[in-house]
Amino acid sequence: MAKQQAQEERQRGELNEHVVKIKRCAAVVKGGRRFSFAAMVVVGDGNGKVGWGYGKANEVPPSVEKARKEGMRNMTVIPMDEATIPHQVIGEFGAARVVLVPASPGTGVIAGAAVRAVCEAAGIHDILTKSFGSNNPVSLVKATIEGLKQLRPRMEVERLRGVTLT
Repeated sequence: MAKQQAQEERQRGELNEHVVKIKRCAAVVKGGRRFSFAAMVVVGDGNGKVGWGYGKANEVPPSVEKARKEGMRNMTVIPMDEATIPHQVIGEFGAARVVLVPASPGTGVIAGAAVRAVCEAAGIHDILTKSFGSNNPVSLVKATIEGLKQLRPRMEVERLRGVTLT
């Protein structure tokens, strides 16, 4: 048990986590209202790995902790071209659409709060983004990660097409 906690603490020190959204839900019971909380957390190593988690609990800190643990389990590797992405891509989830465009060095992360959390957690420093449709942070995070999963590195595209790009 202690060994597992020590390993989690080491991983936690290396990972960036961004709390994207905390939702409060109320259930009306005989003695009044009973509140529960749901948290959406984006976790990344700042070097091309990013994941998201969703946790529910009766208080905020346990829900954030559950979401962080789920995010660590669901991490995916994002191919990067130095500090940006290799090519333009569109991510969709539900009614949310996110367009991700590579940017020249020094541009920074031009994005809203939810998309910015994903890009910063993944270690992307130069990117242009635009969201369409839903502005729900949960849907935007999922759409952004779906878009990032579609990315292919330059070498893989050359291999699949059987050509060399200049």
